Amino acid sequence: MDKQTKLVTLTEEQRSALQAICRQRKVDALVWKRARAFLLLDAGYDAKTICEILDIGPTVLGPTVLTEWRFAFAGAGLSFFGLKDYRQRQGHLSVEQVRATQAHFTEHSARNADEVCAYILAEHDQSYSASGAAKLMRRLGFIYKKPQSLPAQADEIKQAAFIAHYEALMTGLRADEMVVFSDAVHPEHQSRPAHGWFHKTQKIALKATSGRKRLNIQGALDLETFQFTFVESEKINAQTTQQMLEKLEAKNPTMTAIYVFLDNARYHHAKILQPWLERSERQVKLHFLPPYAPHLNPIERLWGVMHKCVTHNRHYATFDQFTEAILGFFRKTLPLKWRAFTHTVTDNFRIISLDGYKVISARSVQLNSGV
Repeated sequence: MDKQTKLVTLTEEQRSALQAICRQRKVDALVWKRARAFLLLDAGYDAKTICEILDIGPTVLGPTVLTEWRFAFAGAGLSFFGLKDYRQRQGHLSVEQVRATQAHFTEHSARNADEVCAYILAEHDQSYSASGAAKLMRRLGFIYKKPQSLPAQADEIKQAAFIAHYEALMTGLRADEMVVFSDAVHPEHQSRPAHGWFHKTQKIALKATSGRKRLNIQGALDLETFQFTFVESEKINAQTTQQMLEKLEAKNPTMTAIYVFLDNARYHHAKILQPWLERSERQVKLHFLPPYAPHLNPIERLWGVMHKCVTHNRHYATFDQFTEAILGFFRKTLPLKWRAFTHTVTDNFRIISLDGYKVISARSVQLNSGV
């Protein structure tokens, strides 16, 4: 063994970690080779001997590969051993630069890998490709995901009060009373691409529609029986609200009270609706959701089920075909298969709060995009 001045000196912690990698029964071959190479460098072996022992690169290029590994290890530490396709051209950040990058993106979110590349180039004078930046972000503990959309002005106290009121109403509900949830939906004649299982060799496309026509449907759903009462009109207003409520009463003549939960749309509070609501023979009793709390209306989930069954990955060449499919879901599919939807469309309410979330601001986006 031809020993000379050590090219790498490991700490006890690093040495133990690399020895543990080499002892593993199942470990990536490149990771094992790197770990073994650094242990040999730490033991005093020269680069040429190590390359011959571990079969690292051609005779001439082997020591160059080791040199690149040494620079990468100096910048990334032990995390370097998990990089399967490290290339010197990607540059390497020092420990301080890595920590600064991690701190920056913990505070200011990046919308894509290009913004990460731009930041690293501007702040650390290192050039990364988009794929290299994505791998760096994953090593730093970040994942690429979509933020959860939460109401900006939802009032937790009002949400809690509504849930308590609803539960009290349901507890005291008599056999001749019923509860429904009401809302309007406006499905557009558009193809909606959605995830699905396709063979990896196939290029999948969904025909797009060029129209902008839409349906306007106002409905009320009984969660106990999934009875769905609805009207379809050119627009939704106080008149369609009254028509839908009249239809609801006509379908349930034996009910002495029909409690209708709905949102605070202006037409629900319209003055022209009040005289009809105040008549002594009225069965319907309106109860309003808290402002900015669509999650407390289960019928919103029914709209999602409708889109999943009817519009996702479906192309309707004409608006008439689209209309027939949408109305067919409510008239045929829902009455026949409603039990399959009971685990999705429920009154399992929860209070929405921004506590515990990192809320993205416009400023954090501007800082990364340069806007």
